[in-house]
Amino acid sequence: MRISKLFGKTQREIPAEAELISHQLLLRAGMISQVATGVYSYLPLAWRVLNKIENIIRDEMNGAGGQELNLPVVQPLELWQETGRDQTMDNLFKLTDRRERPLVLGPTHEEVLTQLVIRNVQSYRDLPKLLYQIQVKFRDEARPRGGLIRAREFHMKDLYSFDVDEAGFNESYRKMQQAYTNIYDRCGLLSMMVEADSGAIGGKESHEFMLLTESGENDILYCPKGDYAANAEKAESVKEKIDGGEPLPLEEVTTPGMTSIEEVSGFLGVPPNRTLKAVFYVADGEFVFAVIRGDLDVNDIKLQRALGCYELRLATEEEVVEAGLVPGFASPVGAKGIRIVADDSVPAVNNLVGGANKPDTHIKNVNYGRDFIADIVTDITLVKAGDTCIRCGAKLESTRGIEVGHIFKLGTLYSEKLGACYVDESGESHPIIMGCYGIGLGRLMAAAVELNHDDKGIIWPLPIAPYQVYLCPLYREDTEVSEIAEKLYSDLKNGGIEVLFDDRKESPGVKFNDADLIGIPIRVTVSPRTLEKAGVEIKLRSEKDFELVPLAEVTARVKQIIEGTSSS
Repeated sequence: MRISKLFGKTQREIPAEAELISHQLLLRAGMISQVATGVYSYLPLAWRVLNKIENIIRDEMNGAGGQELNLPVVQPLELWQETGRDQTMDNLFKLTDRRERPLVLGPTHEEVLTQLVIRNVQSYRDLPKLLYQIQVKFRDEARPRGGLIRAREFHMKDLYSFDVDEAGFNESYRKMQQAYTNIYDRCGLLSMMVEADSGAIGGKESHEFMLLTESGENDILYCPKGDYAANAEKAESVKEKIDGGEPLPLEEVTTPGMTSIEEVSGFLGVPPNRTLKAVFYVADGEFVFAVIRGDLDVNDIKLQRALGCYELRLATEEEVVEAGLVPGFASPVGAKGIRIVADDSVPAVNNLVGGANKPDTHIKNVNYGRDFIADIVTDITLVKAGDTCIRCGAKLESTRGIEVGHIFKLGTLYSEKLGACYVDESGESHPIIMGCYGIGLGRLMAAAVELNHDDKGIIWPLPIAPYQVYLCPLYREDTEVSEIAEKLYSDLKNGGIEVLFDDRKESPGVKFNDADLIGIPIRVTVSPRTLEKAGVEIKLRSEKDFELVPLAEVTARVKQIIEGTSSS
């Protein structure tokens, strides 16, 4: 492709609306253009990247036994009502047609594909199946951000597995884990698989694939000595055992103006892990009292899952007072008509210090079971770096990452609700065991830029770069440079090499700046100076130095670099 014919222009200025570096660089490189909030057009350079990612994904899905199909973006709302996800998917875009029939734009396709399977699967002989598609989806995100990292309209690969039993499902899940690892490796990207919260998709458990970068939106806890890694929303840890002694009688103590754990702990000479922390929420309109050990913090996602609510937010001070509690001194002891959720750290410690639900007053020697009970006792702790690994006892470390894939163990969640069953050898009917496996292609492209850039622009990994070579002749009126550049362009293309040919009569500074901004992996420069030495300069975008290569050896040397990079 000649740049003089290429659709799209580079920009020198950083777009004001772009915060993440991938958003800035993809806009500046003339690869994407915003149409509306969270909605982007892909220009030819970006579309080539997306197609390469798509081809890698398709190859791995087919290699794992997947069958590609295509499902509609527009779906009937009643399908979502059958599973209840018309309520749980807060980013569901609803609309009506001219006959006032309620519809949705598909953010995902569990319901539609399960319905299709019902029509085509009756017997155990029809299973297992791995069915996938690559197409546009739409989620009406409340806060789209970061360009393609969190867009409303996006390209996605979603595969769904259908099996007769757990053994078969585990094999399908294993195949997808390996296929996903292969995909990121083939894209030239290092990934980490972590345990994750299943969110509105649901299911028994799930795993995310993360690309590690400080600009990532996800906190990851991992064990440096083992194989445990989890998104902070899901992470668990071993909680320190506290010896509180034998239960003692309740004792009120005056704590004037002391509303924080630190103040109360210091005043009473009691460590924070012997205190109770009270946090108040409103869950689907219901007031909720969450109580946890004072040295720990509440994980909102874990709490939301424990409550099974659609919406969870912190309560206001006014709402706390309306519930009959005293802010800063609230207590689960004596609380009436309030739903209480206790972290599982609370029953394990005797003689805790908690609020007295009186101004300037706390209670010593609070004991779970004797002085109060909770409606739910479960793990709602937010795990942090330095906490203890649940598998080996080492100290967890933290990093940040961008989610580029998510796989879910759905079990029979959807098949039971929608009636997707098979008949076994004895004629008995059973719900099909399902899994789903998604990759956002645009997000993966943006994440690749977050990981691979410098202060000059993008540095594309060779397997997904829009072109392999940036041919950069430096001339204005020099006919010899022009003729040799044309011949090199022809030779490289005939050698099966993808070339972006900068045939513009621009200054070296403009050409080099654009070459670095666009980020093609290999730059071939021909100029009067290089021709004096009967060669051209070949430089990798990821390196500072260049090599002088004789004209007759250029194509062979470029192929050698490509093959070496691909095999490394």
